[in-house]
Amino acid sequence: MRFPFTGGDSPAQSLVARQYSMARKVVNRKALREEAEAAEALEKAEGAPKKKKKAPVKRKKKAAAEVRVKLFYGVFNQSLKRVALYEFNQKKQAEKKAVELSKDGKTPHFVQKVKEAIEE
Repeated sequence: MRFPFTGGDSPAQSLVARQYSMARKVVNRKALREEAEAAEALEKAEGAPKKKKKAPVKRKKKAAAEVRVKLFYGVFNQSLKRVALYEFNQKKQAEKKAVELSKDGKTPHFVQKVKEAIEE
């Protein structure tokens, strides 16, 4: 046997299904509106204070801490391990070190800029 509300094989069962699926409370919007207006008028007559809306909460964003960075030149090997670190104005020495470490068929080294945070 099928569930009676799904609309079975016979016309009587489909009629029952239609009745159950369409059954709902009829809303009289005019009557509801009149009731609401009457309630508002009653409130005004009593002099009930209106509720104040809460002010929206202002959320402050965390100020990003300014981190000072300094630029260096780093000498790196193939596996990206830093072998040496030189000041920014010592680029020639960093390149010499990379060439020195790379000669004689050893693993190649290269020079790259590195930013490091400095503390004051």
